[in-house]
Amino acid sequence: MTDTRTDVLGELRWRGLVALSTDEAELGEALSGGQVTYYGGFDPTAASLHIGNLVLILTLRRLQLAGHRPLALVGGATGLVGDPRPSAERTLNDRDVVAGWVDRIRAQIEPFLDFDGPSAAVMVNNLDWTAPMSAIDFLRDVGKHFRVGRMLAKEAVSARLNSEAGISYTEFSYQILQAMDFLELFRRFGCTLQLGGSDQWGNLTAGTDLIHRVTGASAHALATPLITKADGTKFGKTEGGAVWLDPTMTSPYAFFQFWVNAEDAKVVEYLKIFTFLHQERIAELERAVAERPAARQAQRALAHEVTALVHGQQAALRVAEASQALFGRGELRGLDPVTLADAVAELPVAAVDRGDRSVVDLLVASGLVPSRSAARRTIAEGGAYVNNVKVTDEDAVVGPQDALHDRWLLLRRGRRSLAVADLGAGTGGVTGATDRA
Repeated sequence: MTDTRTDVLGELRWRGLVALSTDEAELGEALSGGQVTYYGGFDPTAASLHIGNLVLILTLRRLQLAGHRPLALVGGATGLVGDPRPSAERTLNDRDVVAGWVDRIRAQIEPFLDFDGPSAAVMVNNLDWTAPMSAIDFLRDVGKHFRVGRMLAKEAVSARLNSEAGISYTEFSYQILQAMDFLELFRRFGCTLQLGGSDQWGNLTAGTDLIHRVTGASAHALATPLITKADGTKFGKTEGGAVWLDPTMTSPYAFFQFWVNAEDAKVVEYLKIFTFLHQERIAELERAVAERPAARQAQRALAHEVTALVHGQQAALRVAEASQALFGRGELRGLDPVTLADAVAELPVAAVDRGDRSVVDLLVASGLVPSRSAARRTIAEGGAYVNNVKVTDEDAVVGPQDALHDRWLLLRRGRRSLAVADLGAGTGGVTGATDRA
């Protein structure tokens, strides 16, 4: 990890992490002139954070490496309300469910920050100061500082007002709660900087405005950009849904594969945002993308770095080994059962009985080929593999004695099309096979 103490704001700019900010020159002076206490907030709207949340988590870490003090807020109060989405009202979750999610999300954030030393991080929960407040106190002491006209102009609010769904007073009030958080952290810890995504800009500046109205002091806000794919669509989604940080919701192997499959046009941007690699190393990888894109060196470096950050170095090494082994570039039988299970879970599966089956039948059942004649042709042309061993006999038969960990037969057509026969799931169907990197 790089120590960016000399010019952390310049480092953030180089990494493309500054989308919006309050007075940038003044913020730069504050960050270079001494320790700044800053915060970022995370609402428990699910049982896990996802990779989009990593942008804020890693930005908190970068500032701490530069000697500043982070406050990580998990919103036990704001999570009960929900930030307005542009499309429709959120479903309110049960209080006990949200409390459980607060604990899970705290545990996901804590490994990224240091809680000892002169820039020791602090975890906070806005339910601690929101729950004791009466509705009258909230309206008199906080609500009086907000003007409805400005609140209506916030992007998410105006989008909802112009939709059929409308917006409830509950979600309309969210920006007041977030602004109150900033004021409370300013009072308790001397916090003068809030970080968040650019879609939160209205809420961030509501906090700086509230601090100025109540105390007369100035505070800062810095917004990171929303990350997108090359076509402009939302980042962090797969066919199976969001890419979660919790390994029980997105396995380390699936997590690794998401990054390996990054587009050439975006991989350098992702390296800057999601890793702590030095500028020189990223420049080397950028050249590799331009000169040898098929080698996917930058994607593999990205996948290793981010997987190691989230799941640990050993998990990153295991899944990288599995990724290589599945395509014949490593020892398949040396993979441990858990890693192999996670890997094959990402492939089309043919559920078959434990008896002997012809390779022709398995290729068809897996969807790797459309017919028995096509299967025979693939074998004759040297393009069929079972457990990375080329099949040359069109009448070849395999069974439980050939299975990996007594359960799986890895099927491959050509260099890249994979599927798996699962001898532990009984008979059944399968979806079509797909290519993997």
